[in-house]
Amino acid sequence: MTANRLDSGKPRRVLVLGATGTIGRATVRALVSRGHEVVCLVRRSTATAIPINSVEPPRVSAGATQRIADLTDPSSLARDGIRGESFDVLVSCLASRTGLPEDAWAIDYGAHVSALHASRAAGVTHVVLLSAICVQKPVLAFQHAKLAFEAVLVASGLDYTIVRPTAFFKSLSGQIERVKRGKPFLVFGDGTLTACKPISDDDLGRYLADCLDDGERRNRILPIGGPAEAITPRAQGEALFALLGRKPRFTHVPVLLLDIIVTVLGMMGRWVPALAAKAELARIGRYYATESMLVLDPATGRYDAEGTPSTGSETLFDHYAHVTQLDIRSRMRPPGGRCAR
Repeated sequence: MTANRLDSGKPRRVLVLGATGTIGRATVRALVSRGHEVVCLVRRSTATAIPINSVEPPRVSAGATQRIADLTDPSSLARDGIRGESFDVLVSCLASRTGLPEDAWAIDYGAHVSALHASRAAGVTHVVLLSAICVQKPVLAFQHAKLAFEAVLVASGLDYTIVRPTAFFKSLSGQIERVKRGKPFLVFGDGTLTACKPISDDDLGRYLADCLDDGERRNRILPIGGPAEAITPRAQGEALFALLGRKPRFTHVPVLLLDIIVTVLGMMGRWVPALAAKAELARIGRYYATESMLVLDPATGRYDAEGTPSTGSETLFDHYAHVTQLDIRSRMRPPGGRCAR
């Protein structure tokens, strides 16, 4: 055992929030593979109005227990989630679905505060929180909500590990189908305004699971990126076209257009609530179009690719290659599902 490792001989009981998202599922897989007993608290589906005590099809990774609870209701957390049992660690991959102010303060802050109090009463002594690197330059509602909970967690007296990843493969794969259909890759400005070090779901899931046993990650805020160099949107597009064997084509969207959309929707939103929500979504889009997902150097105010830690083994371009190869193979299959010979 090295000096920076905690005693990991005994599997722990781990309470997980946000277990049905892509990163949550990867984290649960990593926790289960390490021998931990994992209980996942899953948000009730408001779309289908499923009662708390009803049985839904399993949606969490194999080897974990799923419990449906209203994460915004402390009594439901205790009754339907924790059920009077003891836990050692709380791991949260939970995030608001839209980033809109009401959603953000209800989930990124409120639900987390309730879960913190409930899990502490259940014996939890360590909290691993998946946050976001964009909170280091907060201008949006969900960023302020995340920071507010981070402050509550740090002041709680419990051990904490706050992980702030850069960019996810899922968020950088939205144009794959567009490009496959023969359309150009969309970039803002010249495509080099921003950069990021994307991290895969499984690499991030393993990193989060390892936080339970690594003493050097206790009581720290940890930015983390994937294993490759920082890449720009233009580089992402060029790689995708190369994998598809096509000449790169780009459509350049001026940032000024986003500014106009934000301003117009913001003004109209004073009278029409639905447009106010669209204005906030436009502000979120503009943020990601103009801000890099890298460590921000407070001394210079600049993003620092070299100062952004890396982990894992899978790169975004590995992911692109895997997805495009799957598409090519599917096209080669004749009717009936058998491979062509």
